[in-house]
Amino acid sequence: MASFIIKPAHLRCVLRTNRLFWELRSRITLCLDRSYATEGDNRVPKIYTKTGDKGFSSTFTGERRPKEDDIFEALGNTDELSSAIGLAREFCLDKGHTFTHQLDKIQCILQDVGSNIATPRSSARDSHIKRTKFTAQPIMDLETWIDKFTNELPPLTNFILPSGGKSSAALHLARTVCRRAERCVAPIVRSGEADPDVAKFLNRLSDYLFTVARYAAMKEGNEETIYKRPE
Repeated sequence: MASFIIKPAHLRCVLRTNRLFWELRSRITLCLDRSYATEGDNRVPKIYTKTGDKGFSSTFTGERRPKEDDIFEALGNTDELSSAIGLAREFCLDKGHTFTHQLDKIQCILQDVGSNIATPRSSARDSHIKRTKFTAQPIMDLETWIDKFTNELPPLTNFILPSGGKSSAALHLARTVCRRAERCVAPIVRSGEADPDVAKFLNRLSDYLFTVARYAAMKEGNEETIYKRPE
């Protein structure tokens, strides 16, 4: 798994949130449009490092752990979630939905979620914890967006199936990936290795994705499929 935290020593994660970005390399470059190559070196860095060939990878704190470790399982699911949201966003852009900027922001916040997960508290120094701390503000943003969409939606009186057009169905798919990511993160948070707000964010994000999926279906004029007990 090529993770934004764990794998390439040359790559950085650029965040569009208040936290501008963090790097794995000790030397920090603040120019966002600069090449990934080091100063005076025009060579293109390789995406592969071969450091994981023996089935181990590194956390942000420098620990080497097996790739099947709970940390990396959670990171993989979070990465998959961001990809699912990215796919849903493309469908939503095609339909001209006005909430796609929220999906952009959520994908960036998921980078913050990953950096927090990849910094287990048992091996983290104060500097690690300070750089990867996750706050409650994104949770409040999700709740604000959920409330806004809910006020425009008809009341939910039946169980609905993932449906309502490509945008809606893709958002429902992202919701199910989000639930899986939350299940993976929950034991890490309970053990004290990650911030509790990370789990809360994923919990609220699945609610947001459910709500915005319904909203997308409504705006596109598509009917949602209602659950009916098979005869």
